[in-house]
Amino acid sequence: MFSRRHFLASLTAFFGTAATALAHRDRRLIISDIPPEKSSAPGNILPPALKKGDTVGIVAPASGVNQSDIKSNIDFLKSIGLNVETGSAISKSQKYLAAPDNVRAAELMEFIERPDINAILCARGGYGVMRILPMLDFGAIRRNPKIIMGYSDITALLIAVEQISGVTTFHGPVASSQFDDFTTKCFLKTVFASGTEAVPKMSLSVSDDSLLTLCKGSATGRLTGGNLSMVVSTLGTPYEIDTAGAILFLEEVSEEPYKIDRMLTQLWLAGKLHQCAGVALGQFKNCEATGKSDVELSFTLRQVLDQRITSLGIPAAYGLPFGHVKSKMTLPLGARAELDAEKKTLTILDASVRT
Repeated sequence: MFSRRHFLASLTAFFGTAATALAHRDRRLIISDIPPEKSSAPGNILPPALKKGDTVGIVAPASGVNQSDIKSNIDFLKSIGLNVETGSAISKSQKYLAAPDNVRAAELMEFIERPDINAILCARGGYGVMRILPMLDFGAIRRNPKIIMGYSDITALLIAVEQISGVTTFHGPVASSQFDDFTTKCFLKTVFASGTEAVPKMSLSVSDDSLLTLCKGSATGRLTGGNLSMVVSTLGTPYEIDTAGAILFLEEVSEEPYKIDRMLTQLWLAGKLHQCAGVALGQFKNCEATGKSDVELSFTLRQVLDQRITSLGIPAAYGLPFGHVKSKMTLPLGARAELDAEKKTLTILDASVRT
């Protein structure tokens, strides 16, 4: 659970002197400020930055949660000066869905269109987002740009909103995530404005010496991606991911190497991998074969990545902190990013919110 001690320490660092670099070491992760090249992401509508007094709406567009799962993070959001309103459908349960499709879609759209709600934090992933995509009003989302954040199953919503509505979305923690020190700092640094010093005046770089370089080089492009299973699930639909010239980021959890192989191969066959400028892979948690017979018959995860990613010949690295890991970055879909696979850095070059 997020401790008050950790929160106060991170808050002090975040709201300190503007000239002081924001730095955090958790074994091997470093966050540092750099001057942005531009004041905003090209072509995208930037949602307003969060500030004290704003209201965060928590909804469940996929699976539901118990109130106890999100209580500590509601307390966290309130402690940094935000108001919180939870949707009425987040705790309802229709098997593996929080509520019927039309109810989840209507509540999400209600929160998006309400002027007193300033940001949307999804309660959790699970399953169900793709079922409601045809029910969403992407024109209304464009007219009411606000922070929409989540990961895992929420990937499909983030990609659809960014590509169809043209609004920057955020692959980051959900309301049921653990907001540890690193996660908190990335969250605050990416979407929160402090007094007269707004987030858009700085950009974010994460360096990790333990990253695995799959293919050397550096590349710059629009940031897009998320959970591998969900990215693959968009293929052949109106919500299919656009990877042309992009820095594609992918992560996965609890899938054996042959399943990772199958999904990456589908992206390969669909031309999505060849169109990328670079590939930034997260930590594929619990994605090795288990059991003696399975291990003997299976490629390792590294072998699969070499065959499907390294062979592309474009800058690629493995092991970045996002997705199904305790300490996670907040990544803005639609912002320009630079991946330097040799220096083992991922840098967000554009502001992702506006004042």
